[in-house]
Amino acid sequence: MKKPGYKWIALSCTTIGALFSVLSASTLMIALPVIMKDLNSGIGIIMWTIMGYMFSLTILVPSIGRIADMFGRKKLYVSGFALFTAASLFCALSSNGVQLLIFRMIQSIGASFMIANSTAIIADAFPKGELGKALGVNSMVVSVAAVIGPILGGFLINFGWRNIFYINIPIGIIGTIWAAVSLKEMKETSNHEKFDFRGTFTFTFGLFSLLLALTIGGFTQWLSKSVIILFSIAILLISSFTYIENHTKYPMLDMRLLKTRLLAFAYASTLLNGIARGAVTFLLIFYFEGDKGIDPIAAGIFLSPFAIAMMAMSPISGWVCDKYGARILSSAGLLVSGLGLIGFMKISTTSSMSTLIICMVITGIGSGMFFSPNTSAIMANVPADKRGIAAGVRTMFNNAGMVLSIAISMAIISSSISPAAMQALFVHSHVSSASIASTQFISGLRMAFTISFFFSLFAAFISYLRGPAPKWNSQSAN
Repeated sequence: MKKPGYKWIALSCTTIGALFSVLSASTLMIALPVIMKDLNSGIGIIMWTIMGYMFSLTILVPSIGRIADMFGRKKLYVSGFALFTAASLFCALSSNGVQLLIFRMIQSIGASFMIANSTAIIADAFPKGELGKALGVNSMVVSVAAVIGPILGGFLINFGWRNIFYINIPIGIIGTIWAAVSLKEMKETSNHEKFDFRGTFTFTFGLFSLLLALTIGGFTQWLSKSVIILFSIAILLISSFTYIENHTKYPMLDMRLLKTRLLAFAYASTLLNGIARGAVTFLLIFYFEGDKGIDPIAAGIFLSPFAIAMMAMSPISGWVCDKYGARILSSAGLLVSGLGLIGFMKISTTSSMSTLIICMVITGIGSGMFFSPNTSAIMANVPADKRGIAAGVRTMFNNAGMVLSIAISMAIISSSISPAAMQALFVHSHVSSASIASTQFISGLRMAFTISFFFSLFAAFISYLRGPAPKWNSQSAN
């Protein structure tokens, strides 16, 4: 039984979690060049502190979403909060790049517990007609964290980059206690169901092999022996997973989520938008701090227009979605994001900040128009007992897109500039070939943004093709 006002308590708990995880990521992103220099680590290790985190989320979240559907969301959410907080302490104490990467991966496990459950908790607490508004508020807070994070990160770097992780600890303690005390289980757990170990195993390792093949291929050669072997393993395991899920009474992933037209195209547009937008902030940070030599605080301020625009648009788009639906709004948002990416396709060392800010605002508005309605369309059109896995699959596709986006972008840039020159450029080393490295880096940036633009257009087309609301049988709907 939902108590009056509980929906806002649930939203506050999940919003703190969203603020926590995004703030951690955005503060870290701005500090990457500084961390690279301080820990004397290669760009590969430092880049994987971001990519590996998303990589892990992509693989873990769907399975955790299924476990939450079976055994409840609160315990997993609170446990994730606590684990993320503890891992932040160890990240702060890291003495080299490898240690930092390991503890970031542990952080990602905690984040998986939170992310797999937060959207489902909101969907459980809010009626269908208010879900878009609730998710819009949640997205707005995420945008606030994206605004504050780079600026806060730039400020904290003055006192040492480790403070970026230390600041997580008090937030994490407060959020963990608040969630433990306030959240309620809003649905009966399905303890009579059996967990699909075979499906989970084949899915986890199949997706792991696929993403690893794509990222290694992007940085080395697509026809290398290791890439071919990984692709072969991925095809075998994912094929096995599909067969298992279609012949299992209690599957990890209800395949109807992918066979239903509305959900399939909403998920596909999420993946394509992740590929289009995932590397934008990552690339701009290295552009501002590496190519332009701007200090971290200023770089954080210059990145804020994107998040501010998204913050302003998210609650508006959520409200509009509740009244008029998600199809047109989400598709239009992807087209607007594409307009912003057109401006980035012409980026140069001499690009004016006013031009870049306009491009960031346009891209941010488009993102705000897409995310809340698209997520609302997914969560409003699945039964209550499928919300955990539905949210997990959405996160999986979004993070998979972001991993691929960074891998593709870095592969393009790596093909146009030597690793040594790129490292020197990013840590502000004054080498004789600096101007040449800068020219090559800008050329790679333009190509990366061009590819992002075309993926955004494709995402808009796919989003528009989504069909009517699915009809679930009464057993699933209960």
